[in-house]
Order: sequence, then C-alpha cells, then structure tokens
Amino acid sequence: MSLKNKKVFICGHKGMVGNSLMNYLKNKKFKNILIKDKKKLDLTDYNQVNKFIKKTKPDFIINCAGKVGGILANSLDPLNFLLKNIEIQLNILKSCMENNTKYFINLGSSCIYPKYSSQPISEKYLLDGKLEKTNEGYALAKIVGLKACEYYNMKFNKFYFTLMPCNLYGPNDEFDLKKSHFLPALIKKFHKSKKNNLVEIWGSGKAKREVMFVDDLADAIYFFMNKIYKKDKKFLTFIKKNHFLNVGTGEDFSIKKYAQIVKNIINPKAKIKFNSRFPDGTPRKLLDIKNLNYLGWGHKTELKKGIELTYNWAKNKKEI
Repeated sequence: MSLKNKKVFICGHKGMVGNSLMNYLKNKKFKNILIKDKKKLDLTDYNQVNKFIKKTKPDFIINCAGKVGGILANSLDPLNFLLKNIEIQLNILKSCMENNTKYFINLGSSCIYPKYSSQPISEKYLLDGKLEKTNEGYALAKIVGLKACEYYNMKFNKFYFTLMPCNLYGPNDEFDLKKSHFLPALIKKFHKSKKNNLVEIWGSGKAKREVMFVDDLADAIYFFMNKIYKKDKKFLTFIKKNHFLNVGTGEDFSIKKYAQIVKNIINPKAKIKFNSRFPDGTPRKLLDIKNLNYLGWGHKTELKKGIELTYNWAKNKKEI
C-alpha cells in the first residue's frame, strides 16, 4: 500500500502547523487524512483521545497540537502552558501504545534548549543548562513530550520521534499582540504604522532569531514520514540513537534586521523605536542542522517571500 493511502491523524489541524500540514498532504493526494475539532475531541482528556484512536486506527499520528504563545502570554500563565501541553502529549502517546499505533511524530520547539546554550545549538545540548524563564513552563512540557517518546522507544522498541523546529511563521499564525511571537507582531505593527509611521518594538533589537516558513516544516514532516514508512536505514538508525532532530534554516538575524525587512515590505516610511524596558528573552537561538542536512532535507522558502505570503494572507483574512 502506498504512503498516500495510509490513515494520518493530524492533531491540532486548525493551528498554524496543523493547517499547513493538512493542506500539504491534500496537495500530495493523501486519501485518508483524519481531523477532529477540539470542541469534539479534547486532547487533554485521555478517554476521549483513546476512544477516537481505537475507533479510527490511524497509521500515522502527527502531534501539531498545543497551547502556544509569545513572551507575554508565557510569562502571565506558565502553569497553564505546562499542564495543557504535558496532558496533550502524554495522552496521545499513551493512546498510541494502547492501540499499537505504528508511527508517531511529535513536534517540539527550539525554546527547550538552555538560555545560554552554545551556538549553533546541537541536539546534544538539551538539558545542559538553565531555561529561559519567560517560557519555562512551555519548554518543560515539551521536554517531557520529547523524553516520553525516547523512553517509549527504549522500552517498547518503537520509532516515535520528535522534530524540533526553530521559530515558525506563516498563514494561520497568531497576530494578537498579547499572544503573538515576534515576527507576526512586527507584521501587524508595521501594517498599523501606515496611520502614523511609527513602530515601537520591545527590547533592544539585538537578540537574534532563526525563523522558518511553516510550509517548510510541513514539507519536512512529509519527508520524514516517507523515511520511516520506507524503513530508510540511515534515518531509522539515527532516530533509534537520538530520538529527536533539529529542523531549521541554519541562519539567523537580529530582531532589528527582521524589523528592517518587514518595514521595507509593508511601510518603508515607518520609523522604528526600540523600547529597552522590555526583555529581549534568549540572546540567540540558532539551531545546528548538521544532522538534518545529513539526512537529506533543506528548507525551500526564502525569508522575504515567506513574509510577503504571510502578510498577504493576514490582510486577506483581516487578521491585522
């Protein structure tokens, strides 16, 4: 049977990553994509999750679900970010074991690495130092999910694994300034600046970030679905030993640089003011993608093109 005929359950299909993956697989002519609205399937309720997986028997489960947010949202409610994300991941994993689901791909986040990690950040630096305080709850939850995959693999000889993307952006991103990450916030602020040509940005602008267009992550997920389905020896050997993998572009820029790029696309007349009373967060987060390149995948979407696509989507959907 072809991979395209396999049942694929996308958890969190209405989120940025889940929606991108759903559309990507549809374009690849996948015939059995399973989705369920969170109003009808609460992923924090194990009984509901287990009942759904038992009934539908998916071949692949891709966990794109979770409670996400920027610095402000994480700082205001770390307990909720911790508990909800732990519940979602462990409920899905336990249900995978209960129902003998073959393939599970979990999505982590680059924020799980230590705040002052050596750069670029190799997978081996996990748990090598203190986390960034402003997103500690979310990061701890994602570490639990990653380690749970590792322990299931060790105990039950599974091939459950975690992909660790850098910061993502694109259609269906969060543009509420109280919840958003820095790039959608910049897009919204520069769009609104057309009224007074002034943009205030939190922090000094010196912190550096790596970003990737969300459709590139969908492409990476599909790439590794193929690898595991075809029992690619190089990939299975790697996952058996490492259990998770960084996914990024291999390049980063300062917030100031991103602001200039967004400014040039949306409102070249805008003046930028950096407010250093607000925190910068982690000084730098650049993922080491040597292992990703070794396994044969690389990103496709150039930054300026990705920002233009995101901006046009947000305008059309009246998100900004």
